[in-house]
Amino acid sequence: MIAEVILAASAGVAAGVVFARRPSAAVGNGESAHVETPGAEGSDSRFDQLLRSLTVGIVTVNARGQIDSLNAAAATIFELGARPVLGRALIEAIPSFELDRRVREALGGHPSRGRITFGAASDAPTLAVATLPLDGTDGALVIASDETRLFELEQTRRDFISSVSHELRTPLSSINLMIETVLDNDGDQEALDLFLPRIKQEVDRMTHLVVDLLELAKAESGRLRLRRETIDVSKIATTALANFEPRAERLGVRLGFMGEAARLDGDPDRLAQVFVNLIDNALRHTPSGGSVDVSVVPQEGALTIVVSDTGVGIPFNDLPHIFERFYVVDRSRARDASGTGLGLSIVKQIVEAHGGTIVADSVFGRGATLTCVFPVARAAATPA
Repeated sequence: MIAEVILAASAGVAAGVVFARRPSAAVGNGESAHVETPGAEGSDSRFDQLLRSLTVGIVTVNARGQIDSLNAAAATIFELGARPVLGRALIEAIPSFELDRRVREALGGHPSRGRITFGAASDAPTLAVATLPLDGTDGALVIASDETRLFELEQTRRDFISSVSHELRTPLSSINLMIETVLDNDGDQEALDLFLPRIKQEVDRMTHLVVDLLELAKAESGRLRLRRETIDVSKIATTALANFEPRAERLGVRLGFMGEAARLDGDPDRLAQVFVNLIDNALRHTPSGGSVDVSVVPQEGALTIVVSDTGVGIPFNDLPHIFERFYVVDRSRARDASGTGLGLSIVKQIVEAHGGTIVADSVFGRGATLTCVFPVARAAATPA
């Protein structure tokens, strides 16, 4: 985007269509930031319209480092509002030493291009800024676009690749070490009996991770297709709980259900996945002697699913992040550390695909409660 604008602006300057200098008279009260083009006969009004309609900010600075003109996008990007800035020093209107340095270099004939972060806060905007000398004048041109969202996406991509690499490298390293041990012992039966089940476990873990990644990719790209039909959510919940009974009994955790038969227009397989992921997550964080309870509550125009446990709970600072990909609160506190960190992300995507919402509530050390609320166009509840 910046490159195309630079070419267009350079072409306009070369053609003699440049920003008008601000009048030498003092700026009056109430003057707002704007772009002016020459009013002389023969000027190209289409270039003026282009500048006004651009979503990138355009600012001209004279040889003294004062702002001559800027368009509405620049006022928005630099958060100038409607306060008068024409004729003021750039550093006064836009308090950025980095931008001021680049503009001074451009005034000296040295163009530059790069990102500038305005402010030290975590949510500070990140701008792509190009500065270049204006041909035929002693001024400089500043072209800026808000790339905060793009920067965040790039950071998310880097974090995602790093997390996937870590999640795959760990089991692969373990598998490689165990296979080398078996080979070094010439296929000793004792080594085989010890390591083959563990190798199978690690392979299953990687397979689970890949499946979860594919599901998450479909959901986040909007390609998660729902096979909608009228279903009884309570029946799906009790089926999921029944499948977890052997594991819960082995772990010494009680499973409970409370609810009514409740209809919902949704995908039965995806909603079963919601229950499976939530119950699995609760079991992995609930010690022996604890309990995991599931409830389905039909309400007027909505249906609520609640999965609560008496486990270790979630620290307050971690609560806003538990639905992020690969976010794991503390593996050392979990009974089973084999989770991929994608389960709750997938649950969130499935719930939102059904038009619902999911929230987490927890008191650290006293368990956690995850609540899903689905809108119901036509709901019917009968005693279970």
